[in-house]
Amino acid sequence: MAKRFMLLATGGTIASVAGENGLKPGMGAKQLLSNVTLPPDVIIDYKDVFSLDSSNIQPEEWRVLAGEVYEALKTHDGVLITHGTDTMAYTAAALSYMLPEMGKPVVLTGSQLPIGHLLSDAPINFSEALAVLSCAPCGVYVVFNHKVIPGTRAVKMRTTAFKAFHSVNGPLAGYIDSDGVHMEKNLPRRNPPGSELMDSIDPHVFLLKLIPGTSPEVFDFLAQAGYKGLVLEAFGMGGLHYIRRNLVDKLQSLGDHGIITLVTSQCMFEKADFTHYEVGSNVLSQTVFSGGDMTTEAAVTKLMWVLGDMENRKQYLTKNIRGEMSE
Repeated sequence: MAKRFMLLATGGTIASVAGENGLKPGMGAKQLLSNVTLPPDVIIDYKDVFSLDSSNIQPEEWRVLAGEVYEALKTHDGVLITHGTDTMAYTAAALSYMLPEMGKPVVLTGSQLPIGHLLSDAPINFSEALAVLSCAPCGVYVVFNHKVIPGTRAVKMRTTAFKAFHSVNGPLAGYIDSDGVHMEKNLPRRNPPGSELMDSIDPHVFLLKLIPGTSPEVFDFLAQAGYKGLVLEAFGMGGLHYIRRNLVDKLQSLGDHGIITLVTSQCMFEKADFTHYEVGSNVLSQTVFSGGDMTTEAAVTKLMWVLGDMENRKQYLTKNIRGEMSE
């Protein structure tokens, strides 16, 4: 029996054409489909949701896209999203939190070169994304350059190479070779907190990467500017300086302004662990939490999602609900 998928096009390099000032999205879903060979046992419906460079896909677009995916999954066996690579990992993580368990896969893909380019990686990425949709369990994935990456573990690591994305701090969900798609049998479990679309989100989150000498006054600015959440990329396992420039006291004072802080590590791999050093253990409070080994993309989007419904979601801030952090 043929499977029926929905293609949601959002623009990005994969859909770009040459303009007067460089590449810009110019192809819709129908044109994308005309550039690839489709499997005979697949039916694809399609819709143009946006035609944007992914730098312009922001929390408001995530909500629109989540709604489109949610509706499409009611009548289709899976959803394929074509997306620009620059913010694809953020969108994948955001959708991972916003979509409930529906028993069907959602795959994001794109390319480093437009689909009309002679050397484009778009046709193979598109074909592999369809192949993954046909066999993957429920979840949000990034499929790129023969890799199947969990939506909350994807990170763009290269600007031009075809092997642009990696799965950081978590195993691949699968891979594709000449024998087909190989999905891992023990994928991180999904613990959906609800059965309905959870698309409320608060974009008032700031990302701050510490450097030696960061001024404590930066935290005063965050409070004055109306931010409600902070993802703080600290040193190593969660270190921050407190001699001469006391960041510890300022960080704790953010809680007095109702600001929630999620602390991660600047290190690409492995986790932040506040209990390892005295300075870190003194920071943890009712408003300052450890982000464990979450990627930047997963931490930022999760905090936005939690802030979208603090009363019901704060309990999930430090729990693994979408494979975004190690148990």
